[in-house]
Amino acid sequence: MNGPPRGGSFASAANRSLGRLVDLCLAVLVETKRLETLLIDATDNGVVTVTMNRPEKKNAANGVMWDELRQTWDELALDPTVRCVVMTGAGDGFCSGADLGGDGGRDLHQLQSMNLIHRTVQALYSIMVPVVAKVNGVAAGAGMNMALACDLIVASDRARFSEIFARRGLTVDFGGTWILPRLIGLHRAKELAFFADVISAEQAAEFGIVNKVVPHDELDDAVTEWADRLAAGPPLALAMTKRLLTLNASADFAAALEAEGMAQTVNFSTEDTREAVKAFLDKREPDFRGR
Repeated sequence: MNGPPRGGSFASAANRSLGRLVDLCLAVLVETKRLETLLIDATDNGVVTVTMNRPEKKNAANGVMWDELRQTWDELALDPTVRCVVMTGAGDGFCSGADLGGDGGRDLHQLQSMNLIHRTVQALYSIMVPVVAKVNGVAAGAGMNMALACDLIVASDRARFSEIFARRGLTVDFGGTWILPRLIGLHRAKELAFFADVISAEQAAEFGIVNKVVPHDELDDAVTEWADRLAAGPPLALAMTKRLLTLNASADFAAALEAEGMAQTVNFSTEDTREAVKAFLDKREPDFRGR
């Protein structure tokens, strides 16, 4: 009988096991949903990339895509093997917003459609692990606000952004009226919403909309680097940090301190924190397990 792997092979065996678990969860997800508008790819370290796949429409979201996004985000939020989610679009666009030319064959009142869209953005905003938007082209309307609902935005120098709604006789939706002014300030948000101008990636960076702009050919590598670093981080601590930053943006100082104290108390009871301290003392990188 073969004995257990020795030395450093423990880590490789654990990585193979994690990879098989990620592949299994991904296979179940894809098989269950029979996706029409999304592509999903997972790596052994727990990074899941969700690609909106309607390139002929600049990845405009119809009713089917809204449903598939919502269901996918709900399932990823409950999958313990997921450490980081990357959102992007196929072809040369991120997402050009809602497909105003069709709803995927469904006969819904507009109020029902908006309720589904609201549930969709709430599903994205509720994912506990870090979510990175990889903006490879146009991000307009709900597509721009989808990127804003992610935790980090890395943009190609070919990317363009627009709160396009006013040009279509519409008001801002997909959470933009809540996220945008908190991100860049009320008056700048009004400027983008009133005029519905298309701005470059560089302008978006100046406004504080994106975290980083990179040459188009370097976009994949830049996002992979960040995603891998996030996936290697302490999952529980990052999840609680994400939630604290979100909730405390609208909390008073005393409430924020109380929430921080409760979260830190939880951290000190985890194996991950003990591993971080031990790794520091051993002068090595920690191996976080999410426990």
